[in-house]
Amino acid sequence: MIFDGRTIAVEQTGEKMLVELYRRYVGDYPKFFKMDTLCRLGFIAAEMLIGAENDVPSAIILANRSASIKDDRDYLATISEGNYYPSPALFVYTLPNIVTGEIAIRHHVQGETSFYILDTPQQLDAIIAATPFESALAGWCECSTKDNFYAKLQLIWNN
Repeated sequence: MIFDGRTIAVEQTGEKMLVELYRRYVGDYPKFFKMDTLCRLGFIAAEMLIGAENDVPSAIILANRSASIKDDRDYLATISEGNYYPSPALFVYTLPNIVTGEIAIRHHVQGETSFYILDTPQQLDAIIAATPFESALAGWCECSTKDNFYAKLQLIWNN
């Protein structure tokens, strides 16, 4: 894993790596274990960035290409003939903006929290450039399966 230009050694991969990073860098937010993979990914990336800067942004602006496809598939798998009552616990994570909400709740962010579904990170760059904010946690947070994910987040300060 790479953080702030340097490689961080991890023993695990996939979802287990996120748990390893949570235990190493956070450890005090039990709700983490109820989160889906996309939320865990965004949450860990945000914790590491905000912890490194020790300053909370006023806005959260994230995006990806696949929305919440991993959870959409998991949710769909709970619906079968004769079982028309799928899991409400999975349903909430079929909304990709839940990750921005989790970060906002953790850090008491009361400004903008947005999650965009876009084709490219460059489209997100254009949105960020056109959005007025004092400071923001912004970036790309992609999760197609429990073991295939990517996050590139940054803290932006407009003075």
